[in-house]
Amino acid sequence: MKAPKPTTIEEYILSAPPQAQEKLHEIRAILRSVAPNAIESLKWGNPVFEEKRILFAYMAYKTHINFMPTRSTLDVFKDELEDYVCGRDTIQFPYNKPLPADLIRELAEYRERDVRKNGALWMLNS
Repeated sequence: MKAPKPTTIEEYILSAPPQAQEKLHEIRAILRSVAPNAIESLKWGNPVFEEKRILFAYMAYKTHINFMPTRSTLDVFKDELEDYVCGRDTIQFPYNKPLPADLIRELAEYRERDVRKNGALWMLNS
């Protein structure tokens, strides 16, 4: 029988692979410190932080965490991200390396400011 889908962030973390759980708690704490007034919820089965619109999301995979601060944020930090595997809107942080807390904080702070000041969208279509 398939396990029930998580309905809370804590259930999501506890249902993640064991090697992911500590890192999920760590990234969640970083994002909470950047956006303490944001609402945490599950969208598309993954944790998100939102304030009128989604600020960022993160998700656990077998070998890494994906952090999704959106492409517009990643574009600004492309030099700092050259050592990471990046997708269109995401960055992969492998479990076998420490989370780059300062970089995650900088990305999250930029994204939050971009949403507040410029009304930046969640994801662009192009």
